Amino acid sequence: MSDEPRHKRFGDTMSDYIVQVANELPFDAVGMWQIVPGGRRGFGLEGDALTDYVRRCIGELLSRGAVPVIGGGPDGPHLWILQRQYGSKPEEITENIIREWLANGAQDEDPGGLWFSLPEDAWTPPS
Repeated sequence: MSDEPRHKRFGDTMSDYIVQVANELPFDAVGMWQIVPGGRRGFGLEGDALTDYVRRCIGELLSRGAVPVIGGGPDGPHLWILQRQYGSKPEEITENIIREWLANGAQDEDPGGLWFSLPEDAWTPPS
């Protein structure tokens, strides 16, 4: 039996839950607005433990090939728009996103914020 925290509602270990979050990628993008409350409410995490959870989720998404994106808007020509400002390497992207999230008060995000999608679903603006 693992000592790892279990999701309050579903009973999954944190590691299993993080994998399930990333399993959504072939079907839809995954937003910070889903990740943060998943750790906060699903596992009762705050502070460093919540930051570690968010970091692990982002790492898993990036390991599956996801890229950071924002929505293109309901009337825009693109569903998702790549956000290059976070970097190009997974570790760099993760740390820059975590730094930004912490600087904004480590709050629950809203659906208008940062998401992660597979590259084939994202438009890459010209450099």
